[in-house]
Amino acid sequence: MLPIVAAIVPTFLLIVAGFVLRRLLVKEEAHWLGTEQLVYYVLFPALLFRTLSRAKLADVPLFGVGGALLIAVLLMAALCLALRPVLMRRLNLSGPSFTSVFQCACRWQTYVALAVAGSLYGDIGLTLASVAMVAMIPVLNIMAVWVLAHYASPTRLSWPRILLTIAQNPFIWACVIGLIANLTGLVFPKWLDDFIDALGRSSLALGLLVVGAGLQLKGVLRPEAPAILACALKLLVMPAMAISLGLAFGLSGANLAIVACCSSVPTASSAYVLARQMGGNAPLVAEILTLQTIIAVITMPIVIALVA
Repeated sequence: MLPIVAAIVPTFLLIVAGFVLRRLLVKEEAHWLGTEQLVYYVLFPALLFRTLSRAKLADVPLFGVGGALLIAVLLMAALCLALRPVLMRRLNLSGPSFTSVFQCACRWQTYVALAVAGSLYGDIGLTLASVAMVAMIPVLNIMAVWVLAHYASPTRLSWPRILLTIAQNPFIWACVIGLIANLTGLVFPKWLDDFIDALGRSSLALGLLVVGAGLQLKGVLRPEAPAILACALKLLVMPAMAISLGLAFGLSGANLAIVACCSSVPTASSAYVLARQMGGNAPLVAEILTLQTIIAVITMPIVIALVA
């Protein structure tokens, strides 16, 4: 348990540092927006590309880990949609608010997942978490955009527009190109490899600082019922689903721990941006994201320790 806590604490300290810096030192939102774009379009794709291009894919159960996480996401999406009539009736939940609960129950914070996976299991952890991203990012984006378009957006997005949004995701392209480089045996000159490595190594720290800068404490002390529900679904029910599927696929040890890690992280901060752009309840997403980040400090070590 203590080694797991020791691996996770630095990750969340970086998030806290981002929160403090945003309020005391770097107060201009434009600075954080520029940093977020740098991480999203350049630094983080560099990390994903280099990790997958150099990974020994034959040594890891890619389909077991990716399959367990992907099916868990699909099951959670189905559960949220099945609960929608009850939530609307019992909690008087509006369409935009439902989309916030949906996003925060299904989506996962890739920066946190990769940072913890890398701290715990090194390159193997990064490889497994990166491959899981390849499996889940397109599906998660399609589901989130569809739900927002169906229940929140005043205008429905066409499928070509949705698919174009997915195709423009730099994480997907970095993973695909990295896998192609791996399978074809492509080798880069040392100077180029060192350059890509330097970019990638800076991505997680900056990404976690950006996550912290986006947190909002408003509403955390008195959370709404939908926020509590979204926290329970994401931090408790999702890991239970994913770990059960991982066991059914025969996973154990580090492989099962990576499934536990990726399924127990808070919601992606991009859920707030998408909610704001498509008519969702963005303040509710911010409240849920902050709550989940605080609670995950406790729940993530417990979930991972149960299977490690």
